[in-house]
Amino acid sequence: MKKENITEFFRRLSAANPDPKGELDYVNSFTLLVAVVLSAQATDVGVNKATGPLFAIADTPEKMFALGEETVRDYVKSIGLYKTKAKNVIKLCEALIRDHNSAVPQTREELEKLAGVGRKTANVVLNIAFGQPTIAVDTHLFRLGNRTGMATGKTPIEVEKKLARRIPKEYLRHSHHWMILHGRYICKARKPDCAKCIVEDLCSFKGKTTLV
Repeated sequence: MKKENITEFFRRLSAANPDPKGELDYVNSFTLLVAVVLSAQATDVGVNKATGPLFAIADTPEKMFALGEETVRDYVKSIGLYKTKAKNVIKLCEALIRDHNSAVPQTREELEKLAGVGRKTANVVLNIAFGQPTIAVDTHLFRLGNRTGMATGKTPIEVEKKLARRIPKEYLRHSHHWMILHGRYICKARKPDCAKCIVEDLCSFKGKTTLV
């Protein structure tokens, strides 16, 4: 995709949704971190159902840690890999209390030291909680980067680095939200809804559903 097309791509998405939001529910940076850790290989809707009651009683590392692994496990048992995730939540609470005065760190390096936190999770937290222009490449961004021709790559990190270089700075902060929402509701994996796509003419995907 040409540079001018990338600019126009995000100009249109920005005009349609000037202030995009993630779809995970949270009340502060800590609960956001926990929600993102729980969301790996799970839907945001499913995570929100579990975390609503959990966050109502535990919205700080101290409160969550005090619940204990078994109780946290009971709250999140509807989420895939819940046993491992509950263990990671307790471990990261312990680390936040011990090493960070219960505050969520604001660097990728420190975040990735926490249990259950990889690069994608760290990028989501840095972007949403702290407004940093990070790009969290999930399945939607990976698909869109390759499908549109904007940032082709065989690995998430390869796609992330290309997107970071190619997306205009004025659109960088919200870019991953626009792409996630576009991938979730329009540029879907099995059958993209190209007829409803506001950037269809800019996309280099050869399998467009608008073609006869």
